[in-house]
Amino acid sequence: MADLPLMTGIDRSRLDALMLSETERFVRTHPKSGAHATTTSTLLAGVPMPWMRRWPGPFPVVLDAASGARFTDIDGNEYVDLCLGDTGAMTGHAHREINAAITAQLARGSTAMLPTPDAAWVADELTRRFGLPKWQFAISATDANRFLLRFARAITGKPKVLVHDWCYHGTVDETLVIAMGDRTISRGGAIGPQINPSLTTRVVPFNDLAALERAASCGDVACMLIEPALTNIGIVLPEPGYLEGVREITRRHGILLIIDETHTICAGAGGCTEAWNLEPDMLVIGKTIGGGLPVGAYGMSSDVATLVEALQLNEGIDVSGVGGTLAGNALAMAAVRATLTHALLPEQFIQTTALASAWTAGVQQSYERRGLPWSVQQLGSRAEYWFCPPPRTGADAAAAVDHELDAFMHLWAINRGVLLTPFHNMALFSPFHTMSDVEQHTAQFDEALTALTDS
Repeated sequence: MADLPLMTGIDRSRLDALMLSETERFVRTHPKSGAHATTTSTLLAGVPMPWMRRWPGPFPVVLDAASGARFTDIDGNEYVDLCLGDTGAMTGHAHREINAAITAQLARGSTAMLPTPDAAWVADELTRRFGLPKWQFAISATDANRFLLRFARAITGKPKVLVHDWCYHGTVDETLVIAMGDRTISRGGAIGPQINPSLTTRVVPFNDLAALERAASCGDVACMLIEPALTNIGIVLPEPGYLEGVREITRRHGILLIIDETHTICAGAGGCTEAWNLEPDMLVIGKTIGGGLPVGAYGMSSDVATLVEALQLNEGIDVSGVGGTLAGNALAMAAVRATLTHALLPEQFIQTTALASAWTAGVQQSYERRGLPWSVQQLGSRAEYWFCPPPRTGADAAAAVDHELDAFMHLWAINRGVLLTPFHNMALFSPFHTMSDVEQHTAQFDEALTALTDS
């Protein structure tokens, strides 16, 4: 930690004092959330899922209600929500048309393990948006990724998966890895890996075609699973020509290319695949297409689909490791149809991308005015600031993380009615956000820098 003041331009003693005062303010203004934390004894670690403890402060804020781009906690505090459930609520909370479709389907039955007209409509729409002709459904993008890795190994006869260093594709074992020199090791915090991940996975840095060529040349890789831009370690954008090189190398070596658009759908109605004219063999999308309900979808090219359909017509498919009783259920399909009809539309992305651009400009002007060596990156309706120059690899991004400064900036924002994504300094915009929401963030961000730098 000794070099962090030089890296960020922030005095650490001032930061420590400010964090103490902001924590006291948080406790004072969230008494009911605090009481909830001390009286909840039957939830493991006090929360429904462990990452809910990742918010700054001594206890998490407890939700009361959410609508559009805002929510209130049980203490009555209102927030501009720039997290949006880490993409799960990217359409906005309590979307009227999506809620109506969900309510109507509930009255007609939620699941029967049978196909519905809505499922066929959704598959047609996903084909139109992403260009792949065949689709099926899962309960989450994690499951969809897991299924496609199985299909890829089965139809290629090759054992290994190739991913980017510091990637994120949900809780898929093969992808919870990083590179240690030329070795593949488990990512820190990955609990109880089944086996040594070097047996299943090869890892290459983002934006490094030479490393990709070396890994692909081994001849044992079934597929490469990528996000077109890294998002969960922070936004790391592809350099010019990188994704074209990925496609050329994977094709030449007979490696199936799987694109995970679960976060990068922020780039537009067809994600980066449409915006950047990408050509995946398979594609995964989840979270936001359900309008708040759990769902995942996976698509594939005609050639791949022909091989996968042969696998799925086998009598043993119900014990194949692919499936889920609730996958493709009637309720989820009704929700996805309503979402893709009324949300995630091209004209809405024009609006939300403009808001993200204004947010980016406000952040940049604030740190540049104080001569701080920070940066900000934008991908469509998503943007994020760093306490360093723009990283070009996941490892660069991970090395630049400043947990103490992250926590302070988040807690300062929460105390002033703005919620960012807890794992990094990211903002995501829905059609319900307004320019005044951007201005509210810019004002509190600028005040935070004034407090940190006294300028």
